[in-house]
Amino acid sequence: MSPPSSRRKRPFLRALIVAVVLAVVAAGAWFWWRGSQDASAESAWRTVEVERGDIRVAISATGTLSAISTVTVGSQISGQVTDVLVDFNSQVREGDVLARIDPRTYEAQIEQGAAQVASARASLTQAQAALRNAELDYRRKSDLGSRKLVAQADVDLARAAYDQARAQVASTQAQIRQQTAATESSRVNLERTVIRSPVDGVVLTRTIEPGQTVAASLQAPELFTIAEDLSKMKIELAVDEADIGQVRQGQSVSFTADAFPDRQFRGVVDQVRLAATTVNNVVTYPVVVSVDNGDGTLLPGLTVNAEIEVSNRTDVLKVSNAALRYKPVGGTGTQPAASAVGRGGAGVAEELERVAAALDLNAEQRAAFDAALAAQRQRAEAARGAGGTQGQTRADAGGMPPGAMVVRMGAGGDQDVQALIRKRVLERMQENYAGFTRLLDDSQRKRWDAELASSLSATRATLYRLVEGRREEVPVRIGASDGTSTEIRGAVQAGDEIITGERARR
Repeated sequence: MSPPSSRRKRPFLRALIVAVVLAVVAAGAWFWWRGSQDASAESAWRTVEVERGDIRVAISATGTLSAISTVTVGSQISGQVTDVLVDFNSQVREGDVLARIDPRTYEAQIEQGAAQVASARASLTQAQAALRNAELDYRRKSDLGSRKLVAQADVDLARAAYDQARAQVASTQAQIRQQTAATESSRVNLERTVIRSPVDGVVLTRTIEPGQTVAASLQAPELFTIAEDLSKMKIELAVDEADIGQVRQGQSVSFTADAFPDRQFRGVVDQVRLAATTVNNVVTYPVVVSVDNGDGTLLPGLTVNAEIEVSNRTDVLKVSNAALRYKPVGGTGTQPAASAVGRGGAGVAEELERVAAALDLNAEQRAAFDAALAAQRQRAEAARGAGGTQGQTRADAGGMPPGAMVVRMGAGGDQDVQALIRKRVLERMQENYAGFTRLLDDSQRKRWDAELASSLSATRATLYRLVEGRREEVPVRIGASDGTSTEIRGAVQAGDEIITGERARR
């Protein structure tokens, strides 16, 4: 039989166990409730804000510095080099003597030619004397032959001797001219024994030494390389084919050289050459960049790492590229071709207002623009009132001609039809604003036409804005991108929350 104290302890232990279990259950319930509250408070979307800032787009490439004009000095004659008067880095002027080749061979040829010319002239004097004698003999016999005092054969022989003497004189005269020309050629070669600088510049390379023999047979040997002016240099960059379409003459270039790691240099795109180069199936195009080297810091042959600034947008609206990649589950992510003029016409209207504000319009021009813009908006309202479809409303608001097809842009779109639609939209927009454009001057009209064409052909995308917990589509025009952020234009403003993804449901 258990003692009384043992029976009294059992209800107490049971009560204690029950209390502990209830406490654990209560704690679990509290943590579950707190987690559910946190989950409900957490948004179902991942978002980024639209920001205002700068976007700089640059293309990276490598190249080599060189002088703008480099002249290779060679020798047109063969011989032994007797003197070399310049060295590497020597400053030279046009006409300065760089080297001399042994002239004795050509001096001897000149003396020999002079002797041959003198001999030929003596032969000419002798031939001329024989010619005079033959002429007199022919005349005498011709006179006697006319009186039948000598045979006709003698007259003919005298005539032949006269012709031969005349031909001998002509032959000797030709020999004199030939020897004179040969002597003049030797004189030219004698002058070529002195190698002179053809330009002002600095000697970059020298490939000869005194005593060395120069052999000029099929081509002139290269003796010196002279850079004309190192205060102006150039870089030949190899730009990938994927980027060459963005490179234009006059764009700014910044570059660095390993020899001067703490300095950054500037240049300007001078030429985009069409001579493509293919190496290991990689196609590149040469881009020539002009560089000011007035302080003489840069050296020919340096390898540089350059960035070509193809776009620099300041104080623009931009959004993370993740927002452009987001598409709702089940969405196509495509935009109709009519959206090139903006949804409901608002996109292009805002852009045209921005362009007009930058044209410095006078009062008459501004009034004409406002009237054209108001007429466009009235057409949009009339289309909505007539019960047109949403797609038709967008098209009419932007000026799309009646009967134009709505084509989905993207991988399956017909590019030819899209181009035709853009052309027709552009023609209708030009017609709608014809009264306004007639009042513009040439520079204003060119800018207006360029901006209008750019707006209609620009790339469009749909962003998804988060408004009070709801997802809202926002069509925007895409501009420059630096790989992280992209410029956007449309019905957005700085601080808008743009969806980049959906959070996993708990």
